Amino acid sequence: MTKADIIARIAQDTGIEKSVATTVVEAFMESVRESMIAGNEVFLRGFGSFILKQKAEKKARNFSKNTTIVIPAHHVPAFKPAKTFLDAVKEGK
Repeated sequence: MTKADIIARIAQDTGIEKSVATTVVEAFMESVRESMIAGNEVFLRGFGSFILKQKAEKKARNFSKNTTIVIPAHHVPAFKPAKTFLDAVKEGK
């Protein structure tokens, strides 16, 4: 399912125009993005959480130059589904 599919489904299910649904979806995504960039996590009860995972500093090899590089510690965004959501997906509902 793409963003366009989501927008079309919201417009159909709620009876609002696609342009309004587009604005709502874009505003939601921007809110989540801004919150996570600021270092905050987003919790949506019954759906899941957009969380920041801490990745430790590590050494890696650059095989083309035969050197070792250090990748600094950093955060990566992740999604953790709610238990009810996860159970429903496992059961195929």
